[in-house]
Amino acid sequence: MFYTIADDLIFYQILSFVKKYQNFELKLRDYFYSRTDGIYPEFIVVINQFIFFFVKKKNYFNSKMHLNAMRREITQRKILIIRVERILLNLLFSFFPDLNIDTIKIESNNKSGIREISIYFLFRNERGIAIGRNGDYIKAVNEIFKKYVVFENRNSPLQVKCRYKE
Repeated sequence: MFYTIADDLIFYQILSFVKKYQNFELKLRDYFYSRTDGIYPEFIVVINQFIFFFVKKKNYFNSKMHLNAMRREITQRKILIIRVERILLNLLFSFFPDLNIDTIKIESNNKSGIREISIYFLFRNERGIAIGRNGDYIKAVNEIFKKYVVFENRNSPLQVKCRYKE
């Protein structure tokens, strides 16, 4: 992956997160703590059928061991455990941990003129996994960036697109 200096300014900027808890998220926090033997998530985001538990890097693998059990208990929602990353590029990789990402680029949308982050996958089926059924997963990721991620540089592209490298 080759980046320009302008891309580096975007990809390596520092992020922070907006933590908003309602009663349901507080119950999920206690549930996660009890299921993972004492690991508190940094924050929780519930979007449509997805529950995102964001955990510190040091707790990621320990909490990931309990993921299948949590998915069996909470069957009506899709549960994901994401590493909290303070750098945009690392956070993008955290949202797609088991997929083969070829390239991540900053591109301009020809129709709207808005700059967007394009993630290129090597295989068509992995792009499909990244997008999710009916585009639900990538929509949820974009909503997280829109509502819960605060960029150091406010002029950052907030739209993430998944593409297939042809």
